[in-house]
Amino acid sequence: MASEDTFARLVSLAVHDLRTPLATVSGFARTLQRGDLGDPANQYVQMMVAATGQLADLLDDVGLAARIESGRWEPNVQDADLFELAQEAAAQVEGVRAEGDGGTVRVDRDAATIALRQLASCARRHGGLDEVTIAVSGAEAAIEPVTEAAAPILMRVQMRDLGAAIAARIVSALGGSLELDAQRLVVRLPA
Repeated sequence: MASEDTFARLVSLAVHDLRTPLATVSGFARTLQRGDLGDPANQYVQMMVAATGQLADLLDDVGLAARIESGRWEPNVQDADLFELAQEAAAQVEGVRAEGDGGTVRVDRDAATIALRQLASCARRHGGLDEVTIAVSGAEAAIEPVTEAAAPILMRVQMRDLGAAIAARIVSALGGSLELDAQRLVVRLPA
């Protein structure tokens, strides 16, 4: 247990230390974005800005996972509408949409949104799909469709997607569960 805690703390330190160079690159990319460099330079700058945003999200996710694993995470649990969380998650990933009617869940809003975003993103990417839906019904959100290729990754049978692994850990830490139901991944969160 001590070595796991040490490793989680090392990961937390690495995440913290990586933020400074990321902020530098992001700042310069945004400065370049304000100028008119012409094409193709403008396209390259847009790609740099998008990539730094993705890196920042990844660092946040890994930092959260490290805090959960070391027992240092103190979630800000509050009532939230699950459909609103699904909409927030869908807005952050191309090719993901939210539908349905949400009920009230008691979760850390940011963490739950990260989990939904990462699970939907994994289902889309590893399933080779153009679009994935987060279908919300009460305190359940179903990521659909889930292909045969994506199912073992989402269920952590195959550890091939960092985001999905972190999402599963978040859902568990919030007191929720994941269940594969035919071509749907059902995410249940505490009501």
